[in-house]
Amino acid sequence: MIDGRAVDSALFNTSLIRMLCDRRFGIGADGLIILDDSRSWDFTMRYFNSDGREGSMCGNGGRCITAFARKLGIIDIEAKFKGMDGLHEASILADGNIRLKLSDVTGIEQLEDGYLLDTGSPHFVSFVTDLDLKNVEKDGGELRHAPRFGKEGVNVNFVEQGKASHEIKVRTFERGVEGETWSCGTGVTAAAISAYYNAGADKESYVVHTRGGLLEVSFRAAGKKRFSDIYLTGPASHVYDGTIEVAV
Repeated sequence: MIDGRAVDSALFNTSLIRMLCDRRFGIGADGLIILDDSRSWDFTMRYFNSDGREGSMCGNGGRCITAFARKLGIIDIEAKFKGMDGLHEASILADGNIRLKLSDVTGIEQLEDGYLLDTGSPHFVSFVTDLDLKNVEKDGGELRHAPRFGKEGVNVNFVEQGKASHEIKVRTFERGVEGETWSCGTGVTAAAISAYYNAGADKESYVVHTRGGLLEVSFRAAGKKRFSDIYLTGPASHVYDGTIEVAV
């Protein structure tokens, strides 16, 4: 996460971002986020996948950049910022968790083997049993590049229903990272909405278990295939500050 107000963000080309995200020769990350100025809002969020290409909305990144903006003194406990997919609102709760509002979902497509929807990024959701035994790298990689999802492909989420009706477990294969990530914010949001749709449930709030931790997703069903007031809530912890010298 980089304060783009202090550097020329034009320096961050594809090859540099790929090097910075490399886990052996760089810092190591699933992606890079730049906080830039905004004329109309508190800040602008620019998100890049670890392959160096600018990506669509990153839900967990949106929560993290909110915490980052507070650390920089840009906001207090409320934020409005511009992402790739439009305007987002976020707040820092009394327990320190970050609550992020995501864009409305205007459709969900039921396929033979799962659901397809866009929660700021396109996601395919497949319901499985024995999620811990799932070969996410292999099966997710095959689905991510399936011709039916077009040239850009799709993010893939495998979901297992929990013991309680409002509880699910999720593992995600993320495009751009080209591997499993331990937690994907737009992915768990897609999973929760798909769980609601799949079960014909009356629950509009879900507890989501990922390898990276616990998240909560809430929404309002506005018709069978439309969802609004979508919120993603979870922690965002400062780990370290650092510097790196790069050749420009």
